[in-house]
Amino acid sequence: MNLCERLGREWLFFDGGTGTILQERGLKAGELPELWNLTHADEIIALNRAYLEAGCDIINTNTFGANALKFTENLTEIVEAAVEHAKEARRQANRPDARIALDIGPTGKLLKPMGDLDFEKAVELFAQVVRIGAKAGADLVLIETMSDSYEAKAAVLAAKENCDLPVMITLIFDEKGKMLTGGTVESTVAMLEGLRVDAIGVNCGMGPRQMMPIVREMVACSSLPVIVNPNAGLPRSVNGKTVFDVEPAEFAALMREIAQLGVQALGGCCGTTPEHIRAMIEACRSVPVAPVTKKHRTVVSSFSQTVEIGGAPVIIGERINPTGKSKFKQALRDNNIEYILSEGLVQEDKGAHILDVNVGLPEIDEPAMMERVVTGLQSILALPLQIDTSDAAAMERGMRLYNGKPMLNSVSGKAESMETVFPLVRKYGGVVVGLALDETGIPETAEGRVQIAKKIYETAATYGIPKEDIVIDALAMTISSDSRSALVTLDTLRRIRDELGGHTILGVSNISFGLPQREIINANFYTMAMQNGLSCAIINPNSEAMMRSYQAFLALTAQDEQCAAYIAAYGGQQSTAPVSAAKAAMPLGESIERGLKEHAVQATTARLEQLAPLEIVNNELIPALDRVGKGFEQGKVFLPQLLMSAEAAKAAFEVVKSAMKGEVQEKKGKIILATVKGDIHDIGKNIVKVLLENYSYEVIDLGKDVPPETIVETAIAQDVRLVGLSALMTTTVVSMEETIKQLRAQKPDAKVVVGGAVLTPEYASSIGADCYAKDAMATVHYAQQTIG
Repeated sequence: MNLCERLGREWLFFDGGTGTILQERGLKAGELPELWNLTHADEIIALNRAYLEAGCDIINTNTFGANALKFTENLTEIVEAAVEHAKEARRQANRPDARIALDIGPTGKLLKPMGDLDFEKAVELFAQVVRIGAKAGADLVLIETMSDSYEAKAAVLAAKENCDLPVMITLIFDEKGKMLTGGTVESTVAMLEGLRVDAIGVNCGMGPRQMMPIVREMVACSSLPVIVNPNAGLPRSVNGKTVFDVEPAEFAALMREIAQLGVQALGGCCGTTPEHIRAMIEACRSVPVAPVTKKHRTVVSSFSQTVEIGGAPVIIGERINPTGKSKFKQALRDNNIEYILSEGLVQEDKGAHILDVNVGLPEIDEPAMMERVVTGLQSILALPLQIDTSDAAAMERGMRLYNGKPMLNSVSGKAESMETVFPLVRKYGGVVVGLALDETGIPETAEGRVQIAKKIYETAATYGIPKEDIVIDALAMTISSDSRSALVTLDTLRRIRDELGGHTILGVSNISFGLPQREIINANFYTMAMQNGLSCAIINPNSEAMMRSYQAFLALTAQDEQCAAYIAAYGGQQSTAPVSAAKAAMPLGESIERGLKEHAVQATTARLEQLAPLEIVNNELIPALDRVGKGFEQGKVFLPQLLMSAEAAKAAFEVVKSAMKGEVQEKKGKIILATVKGDIHDIGKNIVKVLLENYSYEVIDLGKDVPPETIVETAIAQDVRLVGLSALMTTTVVSMEETIKQLRAQKPDAKVVVGGAVLTPEYASSIGADCYAKDAMATVHYAQQTIG
């Protein structure tokens, strides 16, 4: 029985911490743990062997931070040595049944457009390690401690494209169930199921007690085996060493509780030792193993939102499409991306759940435009997207770069179409629209369309694509040429729902083509279609008639609890004609909140004709940033939108500076930012830098892997009153503590704010920090408190 077949039939146990144990065995502050594969082979073998002797089924190679960003010359040697040490430990422990996981951690970089790392570059960085590790003899790939769903996707694609080993992944969430970049348990599970990983889970960041709510949520929505690898509680510093507050016996008891939640694999992360793992295995082995259960949900997702198809009807906004839209066509020709993004934002405001994205024009490079529009949209809004194209290259480009599980429009019952589209769905994941037509054309009867739907389902299954990932388009044909066409469509909707148990979709407005006052027909047909089982409708959410139909249908079918949504939409409000965002002048504050740089520049230029530059800064720019920051803290705005808003504000600031004609803009104070020695993960630091600079602080960015002496010398030389330190890995927090000690001794008036995934308020206090910042906005607030 192979490894994947064993999941859900028997317990599989992973090993525990590596870096924290190596620290106890002499790993120095700032020293890279992966180098011990070359310099301390016996220690690595001994640690792997200890975990095997504790009863582990899977041990991880000492390669968490091994990538070409950190190791430019000896990456191959390090990864090969790590795999060989695990093999030797397996031989010494006489555990031929044990499996070796090639351990892959994050790059420490934020991917574009939020950061500076290109998606394909990230894929190649991970691919290098995968190729080396697979060739060296690893049995599976374990991608772990991922805090960004986009980077997680890059790592999964690298593994899938460069080896045929099982691929498993564990993610890191905060106490609210959010990843660093805003991903939720449900949205990341949807994406990773679509990418067809073999198991998904959670690790690091929390102890087992704190992790339980996340585990429950993951088990509830995942059709994959679930892995749980928590820390040994929460960290703190004792006599210069990082220790954790959960001993082996307590860890084992808590893990037994987690084992009863329906997971399939258990292990540990930071602070856990062979003793923790041995106790866990003894406590959990007798717990009955929960089989993996398929949830059969039809779900599409963005990086932070999921839309489930099959409950209340889903609205798919149709406005990002050049058909019949001369201004949109010109925007595509002019590469006017902000016009397109504005249309997306308006549809989001009007109630769309998913946005259709069609950028096809004969005279443009459709794959390149699809890339620009998809990446642009997902950087400023959180709605899932439907990639709508007949160009296979454009479809693949959009799917590959999409941060989530998209909808795809479309595949037909033609053999050539299915042979083109289904391999893409199998590789990247997605919910695909199946057109009820084939080589013979569009059937005139519902029976003919139902038979094509069956053919699409059956063919998809041969590619491993389940029925829940197919939504059938029953095809709305204009009644102006065939008065019975609406009846055939409605009959098809009913039969797909009642006979096949499937979901359906329509481009509703097609029904009225060629008729006057088309909204009258469209809105009434929309209501009839929903009554007959329509799951999704591609409509214009800016149309008041269509939205009235939708809201009324929900209220009348008891899908709008106490008519709350209907009242919110129409209670005491007068209807107004919708205005496209592309046609309206967007105020400066809204431009910044939306993250639209060109709009912000235009609005700032216009405001300079009415207000003094500093009035604009103080009365419009800063308040807009404050509103975005507040939304971020409340969980209503996610990191991509926060960063894009900051970029829009930065663009507006540049216009203001130019208008000041050489006047010096007053800086509020100097702040040092640095990722501490031994740590190359600078995501958090770079996010903080962007926001601080927007709030007019002078940031001295010392970069990553910065020795304590450099930070102290800079603070003294430039008389800096606030120092911000970042660390991702537990093994580098000792460098953070040493930096704080040296600052206290040599620059005692400097305040220190710290942040990073491994830190807690208590841990920050124990190493002498003045403030623990849970996110970038918290750092801004502390800067305002301490230096104005």
